[in-house]
Amino acid sequence: METDARERMLLLGIAAAGLTAGLLAVLLGHAAATWLFGLATLPVLAALLRDLWIGFRQGEFGLDLIAALSMAGALVLGETLAAAVVALMYAGGEFLESRARQRARQEMTALLARVPRSAMRHGAQGLEEVPLDAIAPGDRLLIARGAALPVDGTIADHAAVLDLSALTGEPLPQRLAPGAAAPSGGVNAGDSFDLVATHRAAESTYAGIVRLVEAAQASKAPMARLADRWSLWFLGATLLLAGGAWAMTGDPVRALAVLVVATPCPLILAVPVAIIAGLSRAAGIGVLVKSGGTLETMARARILMLDKTGTLTIGRARLAAILPENGTPEEEALRLAASLDQASRHVLAEALVEAATARGLMLSTPVAVEEAPGEGIAGLVDGRRVAIGSARFVAAAIGGPTPAAPPGQPPGAALVFLGIDGTPGGVLVFEDPIRPDAPAMLAAMRRGGIPRIVLLSGDAEAPARAVGEALGLDAVIAGQTPQGKVAAVLAESAAGPVMMIGDGVNDAPALAAAAVGIAMGARGAAASSEAADAVLLVDRLDRLVRAIRIARRSLRIARQSVAAGIGLSALGMVAAAFGYLTPVQGALLQEAIDVAVILNALRALREDEEGAIKAP
Repeated sequence: METDARERMLLLGIAAAGLTAGLLAVLLGHAAATWLFGLATLPVLAALLRDLWIGFRQGEFGLDLIAALSMAGALVLGETLAAAVVALMYAGGEFLESRARQRARQEMTALLARVPRSAMRHGAQGLEEVPLDAIAPGDRLLIARGAALPVDGTIADHAAVLDLSALTGEPLPQRLAPGAAAPSGGVNAGDSFDLVATHRAAESTYAGIVRLVEAAQASKAPMARLADRWSLWFLGATLLLAGGAWAMTGDPVRALAVLVVATPCPLILAVPVAIIAGLSRAAGIGVLVKSGGTLETMARARILMLDKTGTLTIGRARLAAILPENGTPEEEALRLAASLDQASRHVLAEALVEAATARGLMLSTPVAVEEAPGEGIAGLVDGRRVAIGSARFVAAAIGGPTPAAPPGQPPGAALVFLGIDGTPGGVLVFEDPIRPDAPAMLAAMRRGGIPRIVLLSGDAEAPARAVGEALGLDAVIAGQTPQGKVAAVLAESAAGPVMMIGDGVNDAPALAAAAVGIAMGARGAAASSEAADAVLLVDRLDRLVRAIRIARRSLRIARQSVAAGIGLSALGMVAAAFGYLTPVQGALLQEAIDVAVILNALRALREDEEGAIKAP
């Protein structure tokens, strides 16, 4: 029963203007008041009847039927003032609900924005820019530094360094040798290289993930609104009481008075107001919740599933340890390595320079630098011959045996070897560390009634399990493809509503399949933000705890408002059935009830004091 937001605003304006003009005519004693009240009602009633017909054809009906009966009955019986008041109440409620839905249409980056619209292809006349759909298997493409791979292919000529974190969850860049398969959606983290296409764009990895997201969104059951769940029994009770009053007294005005009092504005108004207030409050702390249904479901979630890389971990490499050799001081080993890496554009080089700068080391300018893409870099630093890179590269640079990896390194760590003046200088250990705020966030989730927390990752088993054990998670599901993540989410959903948090392209289908998908939008991929039901706009996990608290408070207040409003309406309906309220008096009573429940619903703009998440 959707209508355009502009139409709802127009209907509200017509109802308000017509009612105001009619009341002014009454004060002036003008006979046009009846016509003005009728004109204020008819457009709202016509739009409502159209929506009811559309809903009926789809097998849906609910409380809107009471509003239609009360407006139509009031017009037929000449109670035009009551009709105009009901029309204004209904149009106001529909407008407020449309504002709640409008948040779902916040401008988000398109799912395919990560992949370029065109590619540079080698041709007979040299490089030429071609659209993606013109790429065929066997075409040779130039992939510039920082560019995303537009199609699946194989690495040509020399090794390439790719950031595959958005696809696989592997946090550290991967070196792919010539001839290795490279998936679309990966990002070139090293020097430019040539890619030989093996698939067309529509058949490549990234396009497959897009289709998987669309399928997951299409298969997910729609979220039932709180108002819908209260509607059927209230509708039946109202029609029974109105029909009984008419049958017992023979007075149709009695039935109309019951319908007017019963016009379910506590449901039509209080629920959207509380939900809008909750959406606004969540947005104010940096969590964009796209719809009121999402806010309701977030409040009921009992299972939390999280991606590892970029969600529970920092998502980028950091220097974890320096293991010097041959008497080289730790600080000197770091200074020489970082000085040389100033000339490199490798992702780990940036982390190394950052670590040295953080320690206040004075870096020197390297000279005679030679870099082998994906292998390592060598040069002179203060007259000393320094080499950094893979074990094989450093062994060749120092003319010695290939150094062995030191024992006892954490799972998933990246090792960078160092050679100084022809001898081994040590090993630099890089890790993707756990986010500092992750333990507190998970503890707060458990206190707030989330009994099961699961790590769901595309990363390898060993690093994923290490993170899961460190954080005390209930289960670790590692090494999953996007399809595997969707299957895992659906399996957990059998036990209750699942809330999934992720940031990568490979998380997008799982976010779409979950009851509530939350994307780490501050640093995550556009695909995950597009597929998710909510987006964390700031890089702070504690905001998710506050968002759930806001969702539960909003739902609690909405229920309070509905219960109080329906209770008061029920008393008014009984009074109207016994003839103690005329239709106009019933409409005014309902307006007073509306004001009370709306004021109560606005309490959702305030957040509970910091502490445990309260049950909804």
